[in-house]
Amino acid sequence: MAWIDVNGRAAALLPFFVATGILLFSPGSVLAQQQNPGASPPYSSYPSLGSEQVAWIGDRIFANECNRQLSCLTSWNAGEDFPSMGIGHFIWYRQGQDSIFQESFPALLRYMQANGISLPSWVEDSELQSPWLTRDEFLDDMDGNRLSELRQLLARTMDIQTAFIISRFDNALDEILASMDSPEQATRVRENFYKVAASNAPYGLYALIDYVNFKGIGVSERETYNTEGWGLKQVLLDMTQNNDPLAAFVMSARQTLANRVDNAPIQRNESRWLNGWNNRLDTYLPD
Repeated sequence: MAWIDVNGRAAALLPFFVATGILLFSPGSVLAQQQNPGASPPYSSYPSLGSEQVAWIGDRIFANECNRQLSCLTSWNAGEDFPSMGIGHFIWYRQGQDSIFQESFPALLRYMQANGISLPSWVEDSELQSPWLTRDEFLDDMDGNRLSELRQLLARTMDIQTAFIISRFDNALDEILASMDSPEQATRVRENFYKVAASNAPYGLYALIDYVNFKGIGVSERETYNTEGWGLKQVLLDMTQNNDPLAAFVMSARQTLANRVDNAPIQRNESRWLNGWNNRLDTYLPD
């Protein structure tokens, strides 16, 4: 089996993404580092993902977010202040909107453009800003030309969206390690990361990739309630020693999300989502 670089970057996926025309690497990425004889040696390594496993992960994420329903590719959930798009339910803010959650849909659109995908003219004319000011406006437009055209685009580019999700995971460990308060914490996080990644392939990498898409890396000071985050960093940091790293990851993630619900503003009523979040975490465990 092939292996990929320590930094969590999908170097071994290059043949797959080249074959499918998907741009995964940029200047200064792990590919460039591998060609640099002065680059730092790896901390560790873990199994690579083949093209079938990449497609499997994309399908799992689509099932997690949309139950594989194409109509869900353009959504605005009740209780949210923004629409969510694509298989990863990428957040799309309206122009000038400010929120604690990281916006990701414009980045996906730019990723598509970089890979030669033509966007609907109204999307380009909007300068990649969401045109709907309210959820009611969005729902009224659900069967209109704009959202229908956008769903068609998203339905035929699921491979590109999966590549984008993996590319967002690409630098996760580096960003987390750079944010740690002590060498001891960094060591624990790094060790837990690789234990999970190597666990029950491809489930371990699926868990890490999906969680980053689902709840983020966990290094943003804005994405917190009562100064506590809920991203991959927090899950890895709070994992307990366990002979089954993947089970320990899921257990820690459950507690992390329970803490988020406890810390959330009462008006958000995030407890309504907790069962669904936990069900998603259970998909990280092999049957």
